[in-house]
This record gives sequence, C-alpha cells and structure tokens, in this order.
Amino acid sequence: MNGSPKTLLKKVPVGMRTIKTALAVTLSLMAVEYYGASTAKVVFATIGAISAVGPTFTASLLACMTQICGVTVGALLAMALMALHPPGIVGVGIGIMVIITSYHHLKLKLVPVLPCLVLVNICLNPQVEAVSYSLGRIWDTAIGLAIGMLVNTLIFPYDNSRTIRQMMESLDDDLIRILEDLFDGDDHLPNADDLEKKVDALEGQLAIFSQQRLLRRKRQKREIQRLSTCEDTAQALMVELAALCSMPAVGRLNPENRQVLLALGAKVSRETPVGETTEDVVSNYHVSQVLRLRQKLKGQLAGRRR
Repeated sequence: MNGSPKTLLKKVPVGMRTIKTALAVTLSLMAVEYYGASTAKVVFATIGAISAVGPTFTASLLACMTQICGVTVGALLAMALMALHPPGIVGVGIGIMVIITSYHHLKLKLVPVLPCLVLVNICLNPQVEAVSYSLGRIWDTAIGLAIGMLVNTLIFPYDNSRTIRQMMESLDDDLIRILEDLFDGDDHLPNADDLEKKVDALEGQLAIFSQQRLLRRKRQKREIQRLSTCEDTAQALMVELAALCSMPAVGRLNPENRQVLLALGAKVSRETPVGETTEDVVSNYHVSQVLRLRQKLKGQLAGRRR
C-alpha cells in the first residue's frame, strides 16, 4: 500500500486529535495499573490525559499547568474549609463557588473538574487523610498530563502550515472574481465581506501556527515570520480592495489594468476611457495597487515552496 502513515491516517473517518486522545488515555490507564488502579486514580489520570491533548503545544502546556495548579488549589481550599469546620455540604458549595469564580476571573478555558473533585472527596469523607490524598491525586493527574503531552508532541504534531498556504492561495481566486464583478459592465457591485472573513480566518490560523513551539524551533520561527509577511500583504490588499468596493461609482479601466485583468482570465467589459474622470483615476489607482499586492503575495508564497 502506497502513501505515508500520516497520509493513510487522514483517510480514516476519525480526527487525528481524537486518535491521539484515545491513545493517551489508554497509555495513562496502563501506567496507573502498575501502582494499583482505583476509581480515583483512573478518573484523574484520564482527565489529565484528555486535557493535555490540545490543539497547539502552547494550549497543551497551559492545560498541564492549569490542571496541576487546580488540583493543588482544590486540595488546599478543602483543607482550609475543614479547618473552619462547616457542614460538609456547605463547605463543598462554598469551595465550588470559589473555584469556579477564580477560573472565571482568570479566564481559564478548562472546566474546573479536577479541583472540584478533590474538594468534594476531602470535604465529604472525614476518614480521608487530606495531604496524602491530595498528593496522590496530583501524581495521578501528572501521569495523565505527561503521557498526553508526549503523545500530542511526538505523534504527528499538529501542523497547519499547509492550510495557511491553501487559504492564501484561495484568496487569489476570490480577488479576481471581485475585480471581475467590479468591471463587468453592470451596475452590481460585489461585497468583499467574504474575502475579509477569509483574511480574518487566516490571522487565526497564523496564531495557531505560532503556538506550535516544538521541534525545529529556528526553522519554525523563520516560517512564522514569512507567513506573517504574507498576512500583512493580504491585509494591505484588503484595504485597497475595500476602498475600491466602497466607491459610489467605479470608473473605467485604463489599458494597462484592463490588459492585466484579461490576462488573468477576468471577463471585464468596461470600455477604455477616452478622457479620464476622477472616478477613473481613483479606480485605476486602487486596481493597480491591488494587482501589485497580489503579485507580491504570489511571489512570497512561491518563495515558501522553494
């Protein structure tokens, strides 16, 4: 059978992140078996493994730090409440409010399941030795997080650079279509909102790419800078295109711009001006800028492939 393992796995109707999460959980459960698996150990190791398989390296690292800190804080809060001797259920309610409010103010995206579980188990089980129980749950969580992090890092780490290039290249088709609609001879003016949404989506993909800080860091840093340059060019192109689309009336193409658009396959039908009006001059200025930035972007993309 031909094709790389990664290519073959792409044909499986299950996402790569799902496969890696299932593998991380399986390995974590195998690990906790070695020192006597219990319900608590299995639960904390599983949640840790799931949390660590994030969409980016930075997200995974943040999840690991958040979960370890969360379990620790949950344990300390539980011990503080026990020292105050409130009724068990009341203490749980107060503690959960404190935990959830803290997560909200810190803008943490993870659900505070682990610290709440630690809090409930300590507050509602007087026979549980708080310190040893807390250390055990931190250890269980750390096992799941470590295995999840390793799986996410070493097994087909997420790389969206190809998606970014494809998004940039697809902008070109939309750009030609908009220019064609502007100068096709009818009174209908195109809407550049869809193209602007694609540029915004591109910015989001670049943010994800910048958080993949793992192997070949120097090479990746150069790639981030190059892709960011492309994104800047695309943003500048959008400014010129928006200015063109917002004109009350578009002028007529001059021979140079008309010839370039025809060569690109655009079906433009506006006649060449005999005497240029203000609309003609402004329109042709923005068209020439758009075409220049388009050529610049294509050159930047071609440089990426070499």
